[in-house]
Amino acid sequence: MKKLLAAISVVAGLAGLAVVGRRVGRLRLSRGRAAVQLVVRGGLRYAGSAPRLFAAAGEHRQELRNDLALQTAEDVATTLGAMKGVLMKIGQMASYVDDGLSPAVRRTLSRLQDSVPPMSAGLAAGVVREELGLPPEEAFARWDPEPIAAASIGQVHRALTHDGRAVAVKVQYPGIAETIAADLSNVALLRRMLRITAPAQDVDALIAELRDRVLEELDYRREAENQRLVAAYYDGHPTIMVPKIIDELSTRRLVTSELADGARFAELAQWSQHERDLAAETIYRFTFRSLYDVHAFNGDPHPGNYLFHGGGRVTFLDFGLVKHFSAEELRPLVDMVRYLCVEQDPEAFRAAMVDAGFLRADAPLNTETVVEHMAVFYDTVRTPGPRTMTGDYASAVVRRFFDVRSPLAQWVSVPRSYVILQRINLGLFAILGELTATADWRAIAEEIWPFIQGPPATPMGEAEAVWRAGRSSAAEPVG
Repeated sequence: MKKLLAAISVVAGLAGLAVVGRRVGRLRLSRGRAAVQLVVRGGLRYAGSAPRLFAAAGEHRQELRNDLALQTAEDVATTLGAMKGVLMKIGQMASYVDDGLSPAVRRTLSRLQDSVPPMSAGLAAGVVREELGLPPEEAFARWDPEPIAAASIGQVHRALTHDGRAVAVKVQYPGIAETIAADLSNVALLRRMLRITAPAQDVDALIAELRDRVLEELDYRREAENQRLVAAYYDGHPTIMVPKIIDELSTRRLVTSELADGARFAELAQWSQHERDLAAETIYRFTFRSLYDVHAFNGDPHPGNYLFHGGGRVTFLDFGLVKHFSAEELRPLVDMVRYLCVEQDPEAFRAAMVDAGFLRADAPLNTETVVEHMAVFYDTVRTPGPRTMTGDYASAVVRRFFDVRSPLAQWVSVPRSYVILQRINLGLFAILGELTATADWRAIAEEIWPFIQGPPATPMGEAEAVWRAGRSSAAEPVG
């Protein structure tokens, strides 16, 4: 369950997690435990032919065979409606973000990521036939009927195209759009959760943002468009890889892209600290370079969406939940980081918060209190020098975000346009903390901040500078 959560980072909160966990935990126990552990090894994307890559993906497929293959559309509506509806997305965040949860709740929520049943081969083939007009065995030169990954609204199959390319084909579960629409229509429940977990927020605005982002994700054509944009921008990047979309094999319920192979996050965690630091630097650069240069934020910074190849090379997957920003929307965010971290002007920082809509103009708070509350979110870039990301820091950020006892609680809110960006605070920092990654984050940030664009701070930065200098004008920043 690796999708849709970004748009509900505020909707979700932590207070409702135990209830959802118990509900789905009971469902899970009633049908047996699903084994969904993906172990993908090697860097064959860089060395292998299409057939070899196709074979490697099969050798290291998820163990998705279990006693609950989804055989019919009714199975999808019933089973996934209970397990993978919008409300269930809450569990994914807590399973890797906040160590303040009780051990029992964390164990339950973590296991929920391993309980995604695949749909049957026949059901998947039916979707392919409906979308492409041919059964998969004819639409592709080779088609593996067993999925290599299963996620929240679809599952992934490996295939070979007729022109010899190894591809990954994501097939949407039939009926899942209707199931999620039913979740979204439960406005009363969403409102109750919001009032408990984020009492200071604009409930209607957050629900509207949730609805828009989720409905966008259900249209794989939009996901393909997002991935196409990002892949074009990062084409030729020394450490960031994004699989290219196969346009003629992508539709509303199918998205086909280059097949990528590599190590998963759990395997990266066993690599040397140096390798973890390099991977973390790439993830950090990808997140903020995309925001400031592409004006787009991939709202699902989740360990399952990365493949690692060593030397800092990372392949980024899953672009269903991307938020695009205008230059005007980014301007106050840029002002906030400039005034707090560079110019060290607290009053200007406060004014930028008001301009962005984070802080009410009439808040009866002194600026020192405002800065003290917000400083934790900028802690890694306020001063230069090496800094190690830790799980404690990530948890501190989450606790501050949901701190209803703070004197700012009734005066600070997250505007609708920026809801998805809270995944930096609620997801990205958790990933970097789990890697205990060390870097001079301030120096790296200065390379990326549009008002500085400083010199390269690391060998990776030097390689990136060469790439940027040679980029085609067709990939210039948008927005």
